[in-house]
Amino acid sequence: MKNLIEINNTYNDDKVIDACSLFGAMDRSGRRFSGEGVIKAIANMHDRGNGLGGGFAAYGLYPEHADNYALHVMYLSIKNKLETEEFLRDRFNVVWQEEVPSRRTAAIKNPPLVWRYFVDAPQSLPENQSADDYVVEQVMEINTGDNDSFVFSSGKNMAVFKGVGYPEEIAEYFKLEQYKAYIWTAHGRFPTNTAAWWGGAHPFSILDWTVVHNGEISSYGINRRYLEQFGYKCTMQTDTEVIAYAVDLLMRKHNLPIEIAARVLAAPFWDEIERMPKKEQNLMRTIRQTYGSLLLNGPFAVVIAHNGEMIGLTDRIRLRPLTVGEKGDMLYLSSEESAIRLISPDLDNAWSPMGGEPVIGKLKPGAELQSESREAAALH
Repeated sequence: MKNLIEINNTYNDDKVIDACSLFGAMDRSGRRFSGEGVIKAIANMHDRGNGLGGGFAAYGLYPEHADNYALHVMYLSIKNKLETEEFLRDRFNVVWQEEVPSRRTAAIKNPPLVWRYFVDAPQSLPENQSADDYVVEQVMEINTGDNDSFVFSSGKNMAVFKGVGYPEEIAEYFKLEQYKAYIWTAHGRFPTNTAAWWGGAHPFSILDWTVVHNGEISSYGINRRYLEQFGYKCTMQTDTEVIAYAVDLLMRKHNLPIEIAARVLAAPFWDEIERMPKKEQNLMRTIRQTYGSLLLNGPFAVVIAHNGEMIGLTDRIRLRPLTVGEKGDMLYLSSEESAIRLISPDLDNAWSPMGGEPVIGKLKPGAELQSESREAAALH
């Protein structure tokens, strides 16, 4: 009788498949670069997915609309599109709208309509409500409405592209080789207990926060209920969605630095806290008592991004892999080192971070994002 290793690994080699593939690349100088290398790197981890979800997030993508919120919406019918566009015109100043360019791709079946809208929030907002909070409120209203319309990207100068397929197929469908960005993140999905549909693919996003995730969030229920107290609604039928909203709450609304937010999401064990110096021990106790319902239980590795920053984080005991690579101004995060070395063979540094310790890539002081129009502008 074959053992489990032979059953799950017909080639009987030493490759360990821990499901889902993650990749992130950032030029810390702010230089925008083509997504072709990132597509090649995530395709190198093809065996970590099963073709039921792939996606990308890109930052610095729309310099000609850098000050507008870029709402990317998927529609399951023309009727839904007309109703949602009426809602958008009523709630926002719509500066420009267009269908997201795509090409016929053999592997992509029955894609939804995907449009993007560059919008401004009204100048007159309720007292104490920021433009960001207003946008989140409208996104939640659309995503919980009666029609099948879903806003899956809503930040400034960035976008998410995702769907059902392998990531390289999604990249081909959305013509991603024609875009440039200074941060790219990518995901190949291997869903285990949730539906495979276009909205459930990674990255998950709110405003300019995006998350790609390998693992399983067994604390999803309590995480979701806690976030609902702050107006977030989980509609994408996948556990990863709570991470995106948790990061937005902790870092944007509560203004916590990533070092503290990481201690919320991947909190130290109590016995570790007991061994800390008194001052740090008091801080960790306060964090656990205040944000205990946002602790992420279960195995995870995530790449989190927003404008100007890319972050890698694993669970406290590294049940999912994450490798870091550096070459000059370039920072790479990946499920496998081989994917990094495929596009950057001669790294300056490569390592695996400690569990629960964030790896943080930031734009260098004084870095200025390139302002030239993206190559895809001609597709209008």
